[in-house]
Amino acid sequence: METLAEDNLTGVNKGSDTANTPLKYLTASSIMKDKVLNDADEHMGNIKDIMLDLSTGKIDYYVVEFGGFLGIGVKYFAIPFKLLRVDPVKQVFRFSQNRELLENAPGIDMHHWPDTNIEREAIYKYWSFLGE
Repeated sequence: METLAEDNLTGVNKGSDTANTPLKYLTASSIMKDKVLNDADEHMGNIKDIMLDLSTGKIDYYVVEFGGFLGIGVKYFAIPFKLLRVDPVKQVFRFSQNRELLENAPGIDMHHWPDTNIEREAIYKYWSFLGE
């Protein structure tokens, strides 16, 4: 415990390198641009942003950027928080669905984002069969 108190004063970790094991916390900035893979290791996109529910203070959904090349043909999807899980070994997020399901999901209009309250209903309706 003495090491933790010293770490808090100096900002330098002198304790275990596995302090966050099992993984319990991640910073928002460390998640940005993380890869999303499905269970077959197919690339499903990258995390573009995180949407917070200001009434609860919890993550509501991830914005996943998918497809395109050099910004052309990119599509953004809202994936409910509970549908992605962290793979700490590969340091990616896992989405246990196939690519076609994601491609057919309702997208987010990034030109009107973050004004997405109306779109949220369609998003959750689409994912409802997965328990959302």
